[in-house]
Amino acid sequence: MTNIRTLFATRLYHAKLGPIDPDELENSCYSIAEDDEAGQEWCERQEFPGYTSYASLTDLPWRFPIFQAVVDALDKHVAAFAEDLAFDLDGRDLVLEDIWINILPEGGIHTSHIHPHSVISGTTYVKMPEGASALKLEDPRAQMMMAAPPRLKDAREELKQFVYVKPAVGDVLLWESWLRHEVPMNMAEDERISVSFNYKWS
Repeated sequence: MTNIRTLFATRLYHAKLGPIDPDELENSCYSIAEDDEAGQEWCERQEFPGYTSYASLTDLPWRFPIFQAVVDALDKHVAAFAEDLAFDLDGRDLVLEDIWINILPEGGIHTSHIHPHSVISGTTYVKMPEGASALKLEDPRAQMMMAAPPRLKDAREELKQFVYVKPAVGDVLLWESWLRHEVPMNMAEDERISVSFNYKWS
């Protein structure tokens, strides 16, 4: 008898963030970006397309109450995902480590990367105009597939080397922080806005 099993799953959590006013969150992102001179300067020095508050602001929930509401919603989603992942937290918690804004203009990309030193990472989507890039997730085994042939285009999702997820405004995606991901080129004429975050075991 032949028995083929799926082992070592990579989980992706996809849900609606919760009762957050998308217009208020979008306006808050633009307001912060306009006032954050340190962040603008960092983006210019790093030749980062668009704007990110990653290197400049660490207190978004304090600055705008809507970001505290976002964090309150995220805490519940992260707790549910940690339960799905069967984490033994040993009486400790997964707590927010950092949260930041990303505004990606037409032609902007965010190259492939991971989030070291964190446990769960993710993004909630604030503005996704028609043609805005999806999130591209990479099979973590890719570097070990030295002589493997390519997969068929219609291969099952769990067998693909890359999976593209197209979220909608108000969605939240969570993954384990070691999962390599990227934002391909934004082909929309308008800006793509998201809020990303990391949770650590504390």
